[in-house]
Amino acid sequence: MAADTEPLRNQADLLRCGLADLRTEDAELARILDAEVSRQQRTLSLVSSSCAATPRSLAASASALVNVTAQGVAGKRHHAGCENVDLVESLAIRRARELFAAQYAAVQSHSASNANYQVLSALLEPGDTLLGMALDHGGDLTHGSSLAFTGAHYKAIRYGTTAQGTIDYQEVRQLAMAHRPRIIICGATAYSRVVDFQRFRDIADEAGAIVLADISHIAGLVATGRHPSPIDVAHVTTTCTHKQLAGPRGGLILSGRDADTKVPGLRSSFRRVLDQAVFPGMQGAPAVNMIAAKAAALGYAMSAQFDAYMGRIRATADEMACAFMARDYEVMGGGTENHTILLRLPKGISGSLAESALEKCGIIVSKKRAPGETRSSFAANGLCIGTGSIAQRYVDPQGCRQIVDLVCRILDQLQPRGEQPYVLEPAQQERFRLETEALCAMYPILEYGDR
Repeated sequence: MAADTEPLRNQADLLRCGLADLRTEDAELARILDAEVSRQQRTLSLVSSSCAATPRSLAASASALVNVTAQGVAGKRHHAGCENVDLVESLAIRRARELFAAQYAAVQSHSASNANYQVLSALLEPGDTLLGMALDHGGDLTHGSSLAFTGAHYKAIRYGTTAQGTIDYQEVRQLAMAHRPRIIICGATAYSRVVDFQRFRDIADEAGAIVLADISHIAGLVATGRHPSPIDVAHVTTTCTHKQLAGPRGGLILSGRDADTKVPGLRSSFRRVLDQAVFPGMQGAPAVNMIAAKAAALGYAMSAQFDAYMGRIRATADEMACAFMARDYEVMGGGTENHTILLRLPKGISGSLAESALEKCGIIVSKKRAPGETRSSFAANGLCIGTGSIAQRYVDPQGCRQIVDLVCRILDQLQPRGEQPYVLEPAQQERFRLETEALCAMYPILEYGDR
């Protein structure tokens, strides 16, 4: 920018100036960013762990707040110049508490994984026992996987699902009584049925354990009453803001009626130990621009528009699950009660092969291990499909059936043919990709369209 340029007066001026500078001074990066917007418009995302952030959240994340160092919490910072940061963080906390009917909310965590680690560090000592859902039954890395921090620093016991893909609560109780974990984690990354939080709390009370509920994948459904809330059932609840809340990558820590009770074995309340675990325990200065983006997402999540969006998520999930079952695909759990559909693939088709082939045709999915799989998660025997993104495209029942038909026709091409390895012919790939682009044009991401 020239030295005599008029000073920027507001956020809109800053964004306009930044975009202009990017295009003129760093055209290479600008082209890549533009290409990603185009890619998202031209591909169908059926990934259960993401949706499109609203433009308001994107704008807030690009705010000048990024220039402020603000260790501490609102009203008690270790740095000066935080008056607006304090207002933003207080707003995000107020909205999070209101949206989830919580007594306590912390909004600084950089992700749900960070939030989970912060909670566990506050409530566990190294070597303590935790009970969480097995990764190959739909759990998360942070819930006790041997590959993650939790599996390395704590004694992780894992529960699973039945052959039908539903949580085996009898096994949960048996393991809890046998191992007496300090914490029981409930919540999943690939589970299609309602989680019975009260049953987990009853088991935990009997075993003398603390309940941590991770609702990252169902936060929007919980907020709009389409899934039971754990806020006053679990001792602590965590979530992210990008999977269902149409916000930035970031985490929240919440608590309800237990917020001001003493942590078993400690003198302090959950509220106090959780605050200390975030800062100074495990995190330095917060990304305050991302807190602003969270505040924007939480404001949107309290709107009638968001409630309608969650309704579409459920409707499209039911429609697609029924369409897959009509094509004789095994849907784990016999259907879905949230936004997730976990498919067991036909014998001979690996999840990695299916994921790659679909991506080449413009359809983005996640490979996943269905119950009974013995191969690694990189091979897998299933696909996890979610409807968060297509609900933002306002896909109707007919569109859902068309998407399922297209996915199934692509997967049909993957069936083994004697000893010959499967190869997706370029001409086939191109035909399928054009079908995908036609569906994307029929159902665009309206939030990212012309206004």
